[in-house]
Amino acid sequence: MVRIRTLEPWTDPRGGQIERVLMDNGTIAVEVLSLGGIIRSLWTPDKAGERANIVLGCDSVEDYLEQQAHLGAIAGRFVNRIAKGQFSVGEQHYQLDINQAGNCLHGGHEGFHRKNWQLGALPDGVRLSLRSPDGDMGFPGNCNIQLDYRLVGNNLYVEILACTDKTSPINLSQHSYFNLDASDTTLNHQLQTDAKHYLAMDETGIPTAVCATDGSSLDLSVATQLQSLLGQEEFTRTSGIDHCYLLPQSESKLQRFGTLSSPLSGRSLTLYTNQPGVQVYGANYLQGTVGKGQQVLKQYQGVCLEPQQIPDAPNQAHIAGDALVHPGEIYHHISRYQFENE
Repeated sequence: MVRIRTLEPWTDPRGGQIERVLMDNGTIAVEVLSLGGIIRSLWTPDKAGERANIVLGCDSVEDYLEQQAHLGAIAGRFVNRIAKGQFSVGEQHYQLDINQAGNCLHGGHEGFHRKNWQLGALPDGVRLSLRSPDGDMGFPGNCNIQLDYRLVGNNLYVEILACTDKTSPINLSQHSYFNLDASDTTLNHQLQTDAKHYLAMDETGIPTAVCATDGSSLDLSVATQLQSLLGQEEFTRTSGIDHCYLLPQSESKLQRFGTLSSPLSGRSLTLYTNQPGVQVYGANYLQGTVGKGQQVLKQYQGVCLEPQQIPDAPNQAHIAGDALVHPGEIYHHISRYQFENE
């Protein structure tokens, strides 16, 4: 049984209120905000059975609006990058908002992470909905999004459906920063992934080639401490891991991506997804962001596992499709986060 409790709302300095909901099934608990579909807190048990929060967050709407790290939010309308913020559908060319190194990152300055979603309850979780109008950050079409967070045992399900009345790229992902032991670094965390390929990138994060992980520092087929990646040639440009791993085409079935674990707390997170890629980001540029308790967060204090379509997909359909959703089609993202404690 999932118990759902409404918390005191926050005042949005832009007008209106930000709703807050706590859902708890006795094993894990999650606090969700209507702002950005944000997961503000996520409590899971450690090896002693004690529950504690394992994601980074903020204390106020103002802090969330100030930070640029997309803490806990749904990134969109297109997570990751579109090169030069440009793409075409047939003869129609589109220019998107430019907000990072000449590219459109995570949907632009006013992406979905800054929108106030409608929030309601499900029997086993919560449902959020958002309407993104035609021309929002340059994206074509009126886009309707439905986001479900559901608790099932020791699993958090994230399921997103979307549709549009004009052909548009849609690529949404949950952007929580996981820290499984509440320390000021996650470099002691270990990551293992089943992925056999990753994307090489240019200096702005745009894919340039599909590469095999075998024989490279990105081969994480066995659990590898994140500290050991620092200084490796493949991670120098990005100051740590910030790479998109590719999964085999699966006809929308959930596939196991891999496991993030903390030997200190005994917690682990195993991710399953129907998406063709997972961006692994080690919070390489998080330093200076204000978190809970007005704590100034540090570089490498969290790890993002972002299931998604391929970066720059509208311009690089040869990798795994163009991520374009046409009128009458339904975009479907589902990911399962399984939490263990040993």
